[in-house]
Amino acid sequence: MKVCVYGAGAIGSLIAGRLACVSGIEVSVVARGEQLDAISRQGIHIVDASGEVTAHVKATDNPASLDVQDYVFLALKQHQLLDVVNSIEPLIGENTSLIPPTTGIPYWYFYGQPGAHGNRRIDRLDPGGTLWRAIPPQRVLGCVFRVAAQVVAPGAVHQDGSYAKLPLGEPDGSVSARVRRLSEAMCAAGFESPVVDNIRSWLWTKMISSLCWNPVAALTLATWGELAASPGVVDVVRRMMQEADAVACALGGPPPIAVEERLAAARSAPHHKMSMLQDLERGRPLEYQPLADSIEAMRDIAGLGTPTIDSVLALLRLRANRG
Repeated sequence: MKVCVYGAGAIGSLIAGRLACVSGIEVSVVARGEQLDAISRQGIHIVDASGEVTAHVKATDNPASLDVQDYVFLALKQHQLLDVVNSIEPLIGENTSLIPPTTGIPYWYFYGQPGAHGNRRIDRLDPGGTLWRAIPPQRVLGCVFRVAAQVVAPGAVHQDGSYAKLPLGEPDGSVSARVRRLSEAMCAAGFESPVVDNIRSWLWTKMISSLCWNPVAALTLATWGELAASPGVVDVVRRMMQEADAVACALGGPPPIAVEERLAAARSAPHHKMSMLQDLERGRPLEYQPLADSIEAMRDIAGLGTPTIDSVLALLRLRANRG
């Protein structure tokens, strides 16, 4: 099996490094800068609850130097996807499956869904259908990255806590040979990665978590555990989750994990800093727009209001604009 991970941030490095430790899987990484240099020289160093491991992979900044792949993880920020759609062409063969990012609601959300919204294209999330054409939904597998990790040095990634659930699913809910094969590989790599028939519901779970925890972390500069220890903050996050859950339910994808269980998840990695806070501390742009676009596009389709979410995002926009 050939797997390429396009993007060597925390999640991409963790997936690539763990898969590279599985016999029979040839892993390559498309990276740049210090990450590329470090991975090329010394591999990917992973530290997690079970210990440490260093995995060696083929690393490049030129996808054309790689072979056609069986699976390509696009481990990028949502807003970076359009910038790389042309460069991934050398990786794609007749049977290549693509796993796009799921920071927010993906452009292919309604593909293969029965009912009134079946195959509906969401123009706000994919203006003009550019991604729909460049990464056809029939090539897509959904994967939800429910794991806390951060790059601690070039080529080194630390997984916070032991929770690492990455469910996989076909957009139409079927259990295909390709999704079973990838699930087996991911499980062999140490992830809890079952095949699910409701990948949209899991997408909502991840998106809602990012939408609710990330902004309050960036506004308060608090770790996950510090947020969870504040009853007032937890109440705000709870109301945000309930508003987003109502939109999900209206569009056929109720999250499979209850709000209180999602709130409790913060206690599993109390020292973890949410990705938006990590970006803020490193002087990077805050990736809130895909989340805002996702909830606003979907709530408009559902015809529902999200007043608490709107208020928190208004504060976050002001924070982001201050640099």
